[in-house]
Amino acid sequence: MNAAIYASGAVCWRIIDSKLRILLIHRSRYNDVSLPKGKVDAGESLPQAAVREIEEETGLKVALGVPLGVTRYTMPKGIDKVVHYWAAEVTDEAQLASAFLPNSEVAALEWVSLKKARTMLSYPRDAEILDNFKALVDQGVTSTYAMIVLRHGKAISPEKFDGDDHDRTLTDRGRAQAANVAAAIAAWGPEKIVTSTAKRCRSTVVPLEKLMGLQARRTDAISQRAYEWGESDVRGVIGKLVRAKQSAVVCSHGPVIPEIIREIALATGTPTGSYVRSSAALETGGYSVVHLSRTLPASGIIAIESHEPHI
Repeated sequence: MNAAIYASGAVCWRIIDSKLRILLIHRSRYNDVSLPKGKVDAGESLPQAAVREIEEETGLKVALGVPLGVTRYTMPKGIDKVVHYWAAEVTDEAQLASAFLPNSEVAALEWVSLKKARTMLSYPRDAEILDNFKALVDQGVTSTYAMIVLRHGKAISPEKFDGDDHDRTLTDRGRAQAANVAAAIAAWGPEKIVTSTAKRCRSTVVPLEKLMGLQARRTDAISQRAYEWGESDVRGVIGKLVRAKQSAVVCSHGPVIPEIIREIALATGTPTGSYVRSSAALETGGYSVVHLSRTLPASGIIAIESHEPHI
């Protein structure tokens, strides 16, 4: 049996003359109209591939928003293709910076209304993804920001570490996870990084700091040490980040992450159901992306997606 091919893309949108418009691509090779997407390269994450493919096909640099679903279909020769989609807002700056020119892959780009986009798309599977995006539009929650809750990479076990638990270091695998997760998380365009003061957390966010050109704020308020001593202030840290309405990464520890997710839910008036709790069960190097509305805070958590490490 042939292995499935994985790809990712997005419903790219922007406001033009006060009206929402969707980006469609006219592909030369297939003589069709579709949403921007492309295959995942070896060693690449799905979110990373989505952002790269959008830039390669359209010249637009975007940050991902809410996940919109997955399509599955069979290609010639019986190979299955699985495509993951997100929403992606295109800023005026990104549009102006685009250097797109018609080429052998993409003949033209076209910004159209939601209604027109649905009639123009060549494949029903793309129309289904567009319908998922329309549901967000109907709710008034298209503009979102992400709270990315990251568990530190694999660290040396306490039994093998001679020193204070707060100073435990990452293993080789943990350092590889940190580098891998940085490229993936960058797809959401985080504007802030907050990390526990524990060395294993500080080390985990170093590749992301370098990639994004950001300096992480270190705080003991979300450390395992403070949590176990009853001195943590998860609510204070999360409340400040939620109020800022900017995409942010919060790097902490297994025992603390359920409290972080819970505080995000409480800060947005979201019932803490099983889907909220399950998003806190992360392996080392794993992360959950909690999507919140910039314009309608009372709408609560729009979506949560969890990603486990590939290393």
